[in-house]
Amino acid sequence: MNPDLSQEEAIGTSGGADPLLPGVNIADVDDVNSARADEYALLATLLLAAPDADLLSRLSRLQDDTRTPLGLAHAALGQAAASASPEAVRREYSELFIGVGRGELLPYASYYLTGFLNERPLARLRGDMKRLGLERAEGHFDPEDHLGTLCEIMSGFAATHFVIPAGEEQDFFERHIAPWAGRFFADLENAASARFYRAVGALGRIFIDIEAEGFAMEVRRSS
Repeated sequence: MNPDLSQEEAIGTSGGADPLLPGVNIADVDDVNSARADEYALLATLLLAAPDADLLSRLSRLQDDTRTPLGLAHAALGQAAASASPEAVRREYSELFIGVGRGELLPYASYYLTGFLNERPLARLRGDMKRLGLERAEGHFDPEDHLGTLCEIMSGFAATHFVIPAGEEQDFFERHIAPWAGRFFADLENAASARFYRAVGALGRIFIDIEAEGFAMEVRRSS
């Protein structure tokens, strides 16, 4: 992620621009997809590990000039980062996601969709990853249905780092993220242990809603 993006790039994206809509040129689409990739990468980074002092400092510079829901969420994240210490956020991250035995929240598709870890949602995801030629990155030991990993994959799709057939990005989102990610982010936003991560939850919830509406618009246009 690049927290030093301009406000138009980092905050003003709708996440749902269609490259075939009249009046939308390729450069505009590239800017939107670049911003989408950055958004997913930011969420992945914050879900997979607690932010260090450097990232908190960069996030603290996020502002909002757009007054959009996503822009306000970025500004709230910037304020949360400015008032947080790395040590406090590390403790918060541990309470939320690690804990003694388990954290307050389990950010896995299998758990949210079945109530158990390592269930059929993970098997389906692994099948789709294999079909698309995707592998778990070295150093990642969590099951692949961790939401941080799913956000990394979506970032790669948006940035065209992964070569996939047309329609696969939307299908991946609808199969593996849309059914549960918004619920997880809402839970994170309201978690008892959340302070800094309350702003992360709000940002993720709003962004996933934007993504879902953007993909739905594509379906409506093509039907």
